[in-house]
Amino acid sequence: MVRHRAGAQSLIHHRDFVRLWCGDTVSQFGTQITLLAAPLLAVTVLHASPFQVGLLTTFETLAFLVVGLPAGAWVDRMRRRNVMIVADLCRGVALGSVPVAAYLGVLTIGQLYVVVLVNGVFTVFFDVAYQSYLPFLVGREHLVEGNAKLQASQSVSMVAGPSIGGLLVQVLSPATALLADAASFLWSALWVGLIRHREVRPQRAPDAHLGREIKEGVAFVVRDPLLRAIAATTGSSNLFSAMSGAMMIVLLARILHLSAGLIGVLLSVGAVGGLLGALLARRIADRYGQGQTIWKSVAVSGVFALLFPLAGHGWLLVLPAVGFFVTFAGSTVYNITQVSFRQGLCPDRLLGRMNASMRFIVWGTMPVGGLIGGVLGSAIGVRETVWVASVASLFVFLPAYLSPLRRMRELPTGYDPEPEPTEPDSTGAEPELESVDGEV
Repeated sequence: MVRHRAGAQSLIHHRDFVRLWCGDTVSQFGTQITLLAAPLLAVTVLHASPFQVGLLTTFETLAFLVVGLPAGAWVDRMRRRNVMIVADLCRGVALGSVPVAAYLGVLTIGQLYVVVLVNGVFTVFFDVAYQSYLPFLVGREHLVEGNAKLQASQSVSMVAGPSIGGLLVQVLSPATALLADAASFLWSALWVGLIRHREVRPQRAPDAHLGREIKEGVAFVVRDPLLRAIAATTGSSNLFSAMSGAMMIVLLARILHLSAGLIGVLLSVGAVGGLLGALLARRIADRYGQGQTIWKSVAVSGVFALLFPLAGHGWLLVLPAVGFFVTFAGSTVYNITQVSFRQGLCPDRLLGRMNASMRFIVWGTMPVGGLIGGVLGSAIGVRETVWVASVASLFVFLPAYLSPLRRMRELPTGYDPEPEPTEPDSTGAEPELESVDGEV
């Protein structure tokens, strides 16, 4: 494993981390464009019903439920950097098929479902590999800083991405706007490919068994009371967010008749809170402690989710913007704190399976939430569905609050501190071991 001096202060001089950061930042911008363009494409071009829009959310996140667990075991058998490159390339090709089909006049809601499903499958592999690769790349002592920088990029993309996406949708079309995301994945693959530090291919035991490996990863999560609490909190939060998220687009676009550009601006204003959360996450955790930061950030976010269903014309548009701002800030602080804790707790050999098991649990609720949201939106109304999800969000902090996290300032770590070997680069020379200040 690449080690860094304890006194080093920043990863900004760690060249391989910067390469990962450059690729991920642009990719995050593209993803934010798609998060707006895809449902707008369904609503405005394909004339999808509320149920069909909810089903789109289901297909977007179904992969976490279907392949989430085996993906972790597979990733632990492969070089994680290579998995990230392949996943980026496949996502770029899948999204690029949408504007081609639209240009030929053959685009259907069925194809859009297939594309977001394929995109979700490779997102599962990329995310599991990425979260498992970061400790190897920067060292566990720099995980909070590394996650904070990557989360800051995501937050900046959430500020500018929806506005850019809304503008592209208005000037071009929702389908054409997806080209930006396709190109961003190709950009990410290029930068990840330039990373010099390579993992040694994991050695597979002669008696290795996929089912047993999956079980080991799940057991690591469910047997730990802190991880169980985090899984329950995140999973329930994602369930209700998926319920309201798809219906919010229908509410803003179809019921309030807002333009794509204005919807993008609303999301961007809210995402400023995410950027603020990324910048303050470490200070907040230092002040209140990691355990309390986890449950308090979610509790505050839940209260402000009540502003979403109050969206209306004129000054009433300020209410969902404030809701987006605070909920994005709180969720960003929460994610940085709990992901860094998970990465520091888990031994290297289980990182892929632990991350996949967590993703299976916490993201596996999202396709269910999207489906429930679509059914309720058709049965009781779009705004009423957002109300149901927002009220339920008030209680998602309880699993974390009722766990030992409530009283803990510093969370435990349980990793093996022994360094891992690195593989020589393609020239046959040993790779340069960089510290974060650029010195060997």
